[in-house]
Amino acid sequence: MKAGSFFALALAASTAFAGSARAEEPFKIGVSVGLTGYAAAVDRSWRDGLDVAVDYVNAHGGVLGRKLELVVEDNKSEPQEAVTVYRKMISSDHVGIFISGCVSAGNFAAAPFVVRAKIPMMLCSILPPQPEQAAWAYSFLAPPRFEVEKRYEYLKNHTKIRTVGVLYDPSPYANFQKTLAVNAAPEFGIAVPVVEQYKQDDADFSTQISKMESADAKAVIKIGLGGSTLTTAKNIKQLGLNTLLLGSVDDLAVLKPAGDTLGSQFLFVATPSQVYDALPQGALKSEIGRFLPLWKAKQGERDPGWAGKAWDAVMVTVEAIQAAKSFDGEKIRAAVETLPPHQGTGGVYNFSPTVHQGITVNPFLLGTFEGGKVVVKD
Repeated sequence: MKAGSFFALALAASTAFAGSARAEEPFKIGVSVGLTGYAAAVDRSWRDGLDVAVDYVNAHGGVLGRKLELVVEDNKSEPQEAVTVYRKMISSDHVGIFISGCVSAGNFAAAPFVVRAKIPMMLCSILPPQPEQAAWAYSFLAPPRFEVEKRYEYLKNHTKIRTVGVLYDPSPYANFQKTLAVNAAPEFGIAVPVVEQYKQDDADFSTQISKMESADAKAVIKIGLGGSTLTTAKNIKQLGLNTLLLGSVDDLAVLKPAGDTLGSQFLFVATPSQVYDALPQGALKSEIGRFLPLWKAKQGERDPGWAGKAWDAVMVTVEAIQAAKSFDGEKIRAAVETLPPHQGTGGVYNFSPTVHQGITVNPFLLGTFEGGKVVVKD
């Protein structure tokens, strides 16, 4: 059954259920997000995408007769702050599910408390490493290797570059992707002689980039969110290098200044909704087309990429509640694992008892900026 049809049925069933449900009491969704700090651009978009999705669901009668309510807390992009806000939402706000942002370290740090409370987590981050915690978590990110592979495929198929440097931040996601980038390079005939870490608040990466240049690296695989991408672009330009900069998935507001700085030397991993106009007709474009007008009505031309994944997380949550016929955390968690494939804005989600990172087919494209517009390069 198509996701849209299933959701329509779910909303219709919700109306019938209203008489026996506690319609006056909203179902609370806990949202831990970095509204300040290095993840702010992405997590604000995630939060705003949740707003659009929740408004849509509530306008259609809610779920099983109850409206949805967001409880949003700023974790300041810091793990310890995330622990504090998660615990507050569990003990004081009594949330029934978490649909939290992209600060992996924060989600990891709070996972023991969330699991103890038996509350499912829908995440804009990778899964916690401990199996007992990952059992309660579902990731709406594509696997990190997909970002790596998309950049290496471009270098292999469209350039003669076979030596790269890797520049990454200390977040769990970046560390994981860094290891993948090093290990996967030989499959594409690529060498990685220099791997350098930076801190999110570092003001200059010239030393790291110079090491890469000395090792004959003609491209930088940049792994990490936020303004550090622009810092890298400025350093490459200041050093007078012809080095390609290939950035991670991020908000277009973060990526565009790097494109303005480096021009055709800057490319980035793009989500489908960031390049909507270039997509072929089909289920993916249709689902993005369902979300985009609602997003633009509230947010104008802001980047819809991360917001679309937040929309997906709410839609999957709605389907799971409807399938479980319950708001109980354990029943919702189990229901997610038995849902049919869900066509979202970020790709198709195939959750199962053994797969909690739902996107299993690479949805990414490689983008750049031409004349201030995003275009697809591959």
